[in-house]
Amino acid sequence: MTEETSELDNVGAEMDAANLYSEEVVTDRKVGVIRILTPIDANGQRDPSRAPIFTGETQIMTQMGPLPISFEIPAANVAEAVAGYSAAAREGLRKTVERIRELQREAASQIVTPGMPGFQAPPAAPQGGGIVMP
Repeated sequence: MTEETSELDNVGAEMDAANLYSEEVVTDRKVGVIRILTPIDANGQRDPSRAPIFTGETQIMTQMGPLPISFEIPAANVAEAVAGYSAAAREGLRKTVERIRELQREAASQIVTPGMPGFQAPPAAPQGGGIVMP
């Protein structure tokens, strides 16, 4: 058995037959996408004991290019999901920006040591060993 095969065996990628959904996509072709996740049973029949889940997707342009934003939309039906899309998108964007800032703070507070990615040696001291005055 190859190393790749043994790693795949450890992934544990088994489907949960009690938590299946079918997916439908709704879009206005301008702002974004709403995904409707309809609960189904293992036979593919609608599971009325569970409510559908509505998620939204959009993207914003950044200096690095488009940034996809995904968010859950609290709704009981498509009409409510469409009406709630804008507010849910704003909240999804707020959470994404908050997470990016948190990651930036974590990266800025890391102590960089030789051998770590991003380590850069300080500039060399001036020749002659003295202090250079402007």
